[in-house]
Amino acid sequence: MKLGFVSAILPELSLAEVLQIAAEIGYDCVEVMCWPVGKAERRYAGVTHIDVTHFTRDQAAEIQALMRDTGVSISGLGYYPNPLCPDPAEGDVYIEHIRKVIRAAATLEIG
Repeated sequence: MKLGFVSAILPELSLAEVLQIAAEIGYDCVEVMCWPVGKAERRYAGVTHIDVTHFTRDQAAEIQALMRDTGVSISGLGYYPNPLCPDPAEGDVYIEHIRKVIRAAATLEIG
């Protein structure tokens, strides 16, 4: 079992800083927030440590290097909207971002 935390608790830090702090404290992993960049509508929503909007293999390689350098892995990518909201158009936006998060997780080889 690995011990980790959710990066949303450190919204003001970069991903590199989050992983460095996790390493210094002794955590094994971090669940990294991937909310769309923009204004948060609720606490912890809107925290973006990895912007998956146009995620590339080069970005994945940089993040994988951060994980190697710190010894801290990414346990998962976090994004928790409600795609079953009353407005179907709003739900479609959430679903499209969920797909981007899933593709980024695959590119990062998380799982």
